[in-house]
Amino acid sequence: MENDRLRMTFDPLTIEHLGVRMYSTLPPVLAELIANSFDADATVVTVLLNDQGGGKEITVLDDGSGMSFEDTNKKFLRIGRNRRKEEGAQISEGGRKVIGKKGLGKLSFFGIAHEIEITTEKDGKINEFVLRWEDIKNAHATSEYNPRILRKDDVCAETNHGTKIILRDIQRETDFSAEAIADSLSKIFIVEEGFKIVVQRNQEAPIEINNLRRYRELNVEVEWNVPADLRFESSYDKKSQVTGQLMATGKPISPRTNVRGIVLFSRKKLVNVPEYFSDSTSSHVFSYLTGWLEVDFIDDLPEDVISTDRQSVNWGHPEMLKLRIYLQEMIRWIEQDWRAKRAKIRQAKLEERTGLKIGEWRQHLPPAINENLEAIINALTRDAELADEKAVNSLKGLQEIIKPYPYFHWQNLHPTLHELAFPFYKNEDYYKAVAEGVKKYIRDIQAASTSGKTDRALIEHVFSPLQPPPPAPKVLPELSVTKKFKRPNGTDFEVSTTSNISNGHGLLARAMWLAFRNPLAHELASDLKDSGLYTEQDCLDALGLLSHLFRRLDNSLPTA
Repeated sequence: MENDRLRMTFDPLTIEHLGVRMYSTLPPVLAELIANSFDADATVVTVLLNDQGGGKEITVLDDGSGMSFEDTNKKFLRIGRNRRKEEGAQISEGGRKVIGKKGLGKLSFFGIAHEIEITTEKDGKINEFVLRWEDIKNAHATSEYNPRILRKDDVCAETNHGTKIILRDIQRETDFSAEAIADSLSKIFIVEEGFKIVVQRNQEAPIEINNLRRYRELNVEVEWNVPADLRFESSYDKKSQVTGQLMATGKPISPRTNVRGIVLFSRKKLVNVPEYFSDSTSSHVFSYLTGWLEVDFIDDLPEDVISTDRQSVNWGHPEMLKLRIYLQEMIRWIEQDWRAKRAKIRQAKLEERTGLKIGEWRQHLPPAINENLEAIINALTRDAELADEKAVNSLKGLQEIIKPYPYFHWQNLHPTLHELAFPFYKNEDYYKAVAEGVKKYIRDIQAASTSGKTDRALIEHVFSPLQPPPPAPKVLPELSVTKKFKRPNGTDFEVSTTSNISNGHGLLARAMWLAFRNPLAHELASDLKDSGLYTEQDCLDALGLLSHLFRRLDNSLPTA
């Protein structure tokens, strides 16, 4: 009659400590059940949440291999059975690396529910039984509990296979949230093709979990595929076996998301909650970095380095210490690469907002200015805490102050001269920049004069005419550069003062004509450009003087 009974043998404290106390929230419990489905080669596992009516009920069903009556007795109901050691295999019949190892996950039921109904089909037979927490506690005297059998080896279709687990008498007051549970499960499993996890509440639309769900609220800015995108040297012998994806966000990750940090998975299930594998918490990148890494090889170590609740690993183990050092190296490199990539991204955004190409702009700035500008540009593009609006306004302000070819713009030239000379200045034709300005200045004098004279004669007639010997009457200049102005008290300047200013102005104008206009009658403009006789500084100095002449002309009044 022994074969007609189901038997669970245990120390009562085992159930108490490893079931009720370790698994007091819903996601870890469901994760254990899903892991069992994965190890049973299920392709789909569905979590049905029912909170309609008076009570709450959760059903987890899969299309895995199922269990025979004998399997249930010898494997499922044995607390602490080490499947891998007992069966001598790490791989399921379907070729998966199995997750289960300690044989304690089945106790997770009792962390949230007091009654468990299990239905399982395999090889044309169906078995169904019930576990009750109160009955288990009352069986402490014999340390053996006999679950109530509802069906034993009843006939079912040969093609039927899988297991359904119903959790009843759930100790929970609030309603279920399929979204919240799906979010939590997405942080516990890596989902790959061939294994689907679906969560559904009542008659709501089902939610299929995928790997991106855990990061769906994040604005991912930079990504690294590990190890393909890593560019640092390391002597760690298992670096090629550390795989996954790391991400950095555009804004700091909120702690409420529970994804700040890097998660470790082994055999598609969480083994270490998010962290940065460092004793320091001051690194700037920590607020932005997230992702996951798979380290399946830690499951192959002779010693068990994964905690029972799969929330952490034993970092004191020599092999795990080597892994930790490698992860620290990885994050240090990621931080440097992130800063460089983030600066480029931020610069592109700033350029889009301002319409300014920073690289092109800086190409037209002198080396001395560029050198001093470097730190400012780096602050605007690399400072993650600086608001975009402030960075945009700062960059626009910089561009307004330091325009391309700043030395030219800082001359504050007369508008007419600025517009005329700039194209020649940019082309480094420094002589012609001034010569064309002088030609324009003479044309403007002609427009203001009625004499019909040209060149030197025009300049002398308009500003400082040659005086005939006495007793001929004195010849007045046609334009006065001083007539418009008076002393602050309203009186006129002395005649000698205005005469000196007018004569000096005429001499300056004639000097500009001699230096920059007259040589064109005797030399090729190209020779004057390429000779080196006129440097950039010569050009800027001469343009400054010529600008003064233009402004004086603007303020001139007829003498008569």
